[in-house]
Amino acid sequence: MVGADEVGGPPNYDSEKWHKKMMLSHNLYTIKQEDYLIGGAVLFQDKRNKEIMYVGRIFIDPKEYKKGFGLESMKYIEKMFPKITTWRLETPVWNIRTNSFYKKLGYLEMYRDKESVYYQKEV
Repeated sequence: MVGADEVGGPPNYDSEKWHKKMMLSHNLYTIKQEDYLIGGAVLFQDKRNKEIMYVGRIFIDPKEYKKGFGLESMKYIEKMFPKITTWRLETPVWNIRTNSFYKKLGYLEMYRDKESVYYQKEV
């Protein structure tokens, strides 16, 4: 995981079954450059307010880190959904790199608990 001391990631990050479920429910999006799979994103639209989208996770192949794919992918994802006015996500408190990444994209910290920082962006 980006910013982690050890190999790993969020729950089910390495589960083929979970990713297949996200794909079948139309929540999994691929990030590609031509035919090369670079990563993906899991997005959830709020069931009550269709103008709110949750970024469940975004992931980039470690071989492609530090090349701008994460930043460009998030910008592209936001443009893919012009009717979304509010974007929300959470990231671990300890992960300085992901917290910095989301702030760079204009996300504002709404609150935090012992484990996570919760961000929101109005567009």
